[in-house]
Amino acid sequence: MGLVILILGLAIFLGVHVLTTVRDTRAELIKRLGLGPYKGVYSLVAAIGFVLIVVGFGQYRAGGWVDVWYPPPWTRHVAVLLVWPAFICVTAAYIRGNIARMLRHPMLVGVKLWAVAHLIANGDLGSIILFGSVLAWAVYDRISLKRRSDPGGPPIPYGGLSNDIIAVVVGTIIYLAFGLVLHPLWIGVPVFGSAEVVT
Repeated sequence: MGLVILILGLAIFLGVHVLTTVRDTRAELIKRLGLGPYKGVYSLVAAIGFVLIVVGFGQYRAGGWVDVWYPPPWTRHVAVLLVWPAFICVTAAYIRGNIARMLRHPMLVGVKLWAVAHLIANGDLGSIILFGSVLAWAVYDRISLKRRSDPGGPPIPYGGLSNDIIAVVVGTIIYLAFGLVLHPLWIGVPVFGSAEVVT
């Protein structure tokens, strides 16, 4: 049952994100609902999808685990290493400097790194579905951005080296906080100092 809930959550969460790439449909919905209500409904649907993902993956891990392949222990260390720049990239999407200028879409780069890291270190079916789906969405979204004809939102200015330093420091702090405290607390799996696979 956990896998079913997980897949339903992914369909809802990623589906509503794919909607933003269908620009004509998005524009029509905003025209009908208004920008505020559209954002409200969008956020609500995304939140429902996210909750279903968390609940479904939790149920799957608790009682429906299915191994597909068995990653060697060293893949866990590769995953831990890759997630660090992933956090920095996501942070750089909000604290925009040369990192954001060079990557153009640092949020998607961070998401892809995060997904690849978890796919490397996890060989079970639920993880492959979860992280593989997120990776597929991030790749699709990047391609859609290249083909997008409308200007989207107003351009966000870039900062300089100081923003990069802040992004690296803040991203590293969040990475350590998540690895040392939040991941073990929320997911139940330690990140540092354990031979267990990262989930």
